[in-house]
Amino acid sequence: QVQLAESGGGLVQPGGSLRLSCAASGGLFSVTAMGWHRQAPGKQRELVAGIANGGPVDSRIAYADSVKGRFLVSRDNAKNTVDLQMNDLRPEDTAVYYCYAEGYEVTPEGPRKFDSTGQGTQVTVSA
Repeated sequence: QVQLAESGGGLVQPGGSLRLSCAASGGLFSVTAMGWHRQAPGKQRELVAGIANGGPVDSRIAYADSVKGRFLVSRDNAKNTVDLQMNDLRPEDTAVYYCYAEGYEVTPEGPRKFDSTGQGTQVTVSA
């Protein structure tokens, strides 16, 4: 089973920066997409940023409109990691941030699709 380990997060003042990191591990697998969701109190979980395999570069990276120009998502395919550099943070960015990964695991029965989510890390933006 593919597991995700997140690091980073914490308390930062408005205008500050934070970096989140996530690493996937567990058996033999191939990742087709990795990225970050977030969920603020009383709100639905939303996609923050993600990178998928294949296709033109412009079509492989997606950002929520609210973070475009401030956040940067990056992947290391060899290490199965994804980072989220968050700049110019605002109070409305306060949320629990969840790493996600999708892909295929190698099993004795053949490839099996997986969809994993990390346990989440708190980001709080406050003066």
